[in-house]
Amino acid sequence: MHNTHSPVVIRFGRLGDTVLLQPLLQKLHHRFGQPCQLLALGDWPSVLYSAQPEVAGHISLRTQHGPLWMHPQRWRAALLLRQRRLSPFYICEPAPRTQTKIRPMLALAGVPAERCTFIQDTPLREGEHWVDWLLRFGDTTPAAFRKTCLPVAASSAAPQLRVTPTERADLDAWLRAQGMDGRPLVLLQPANKRTVRWNGVRRAADDSKSWPVERWAELVRAISGRMPQAQILLCGSAAEGGYLQTILAAIGPSSSRAVAAALPLGRLKALLQIAHSMISVDTGPAHLAAAMGCPLVVLFGDRSPLLWAPRSVAGSAVAVVGGLPDVRRVDQIDVAQVVAVWQRLPPSMATADPFAALADVAAG
Repeated sequence: MHNTHSPVVIRFGRLGDTVLLQPLLQKLHHRFGQPCQLLALGDWPSVLYSAQPEVAGHISLRTQHGPLWMHPQRWRAALLLRQRRLSPFYICEPAPRTQTKIRPMLALAGVPAERCTFIQDTPLREGEHWVDWLLRFGDTTPAAFRKTCLPVAASSAAPQLRVTPTERADLDAWLRAQGMDGRPLVLLQPANKRTVRWNGVRRAADDSKSWPVERWAELVRAISGRMPQAQILLCGSAAEGGYLQTILAAIGPSSSRAVAAALPLGRLKALLQIAHSMISVDTGPAHLAAAMGCPLVVLFGDRSPLLWAPRSVAGSAVAVVGGLPDVRRVDQIDVAQVVAVWQRLPPSMATADPFAALADVAAG
């Protein structure tokens, strides 16, 4: 018997964390018979889940920092939670943040303890991927619902996101305006959340995810040489534009097929659905690429791919280079490694010309 209450999921993560929630949200949708409400940071949820049946709506916060009484937006969020206080609540936050941020908000909203379950009470297993942990957490049930909510069959163990018609139309218009329609698109994601700080680009020595500018430039030249008809897009946020221009300057005039693009999230999502491939450092857009079925090479530094590697169920490949225990910094990875892995990627299910150029090179 399904319960009629819409589950509320709370996660104060960044873009990649929000992408990785999708299998849990889908599982809870099936378990409770109602799509989820998501309390999260930023505007990511409204774009990521714009076409997803497992999410009915979201409550967005700009920040989790500072005491509750100093943030009217968090007070308003608590009032919205109060309207849903009879729902099942799934809190996907670590213990310290749950204690200082989440529990005070739930108390203000009047949410009974028996309607809540916390991921901190479902310990992470050694070598367990974050998605598998979330899915195990989705099998737990708040005490108030244990007699009315039944388990369901196993959910997909990888995020899968969709594009709205509006997002696809926006992308098509943008590609036409840029003169890129009809060409294979190879996306590069050089920056991560640590790369650009308020006072400029962070020193590479302080960022284990940083790959030297010269290697990105060499990679662009290698891709252009192997796939001359491709358009190469250096992707990033508006704040990362200066860093991307530095890479373009290092490439030199040998490749006019490389441009920088600060893409709104909805456009990036649609672009990843049709792109030939992506090469990225370990960061949120890499998880989005996998969720959209884009063939992906991701460069890892001092994190374990066992826990954090992007996952895809769309029939496309995710190839990891580096990561613990063998590699502690992305700058330990050389360009030849990345190019070799990229060349071995199987084609995207959505790509009309699946690596034809690479097949020609191999045949030659």
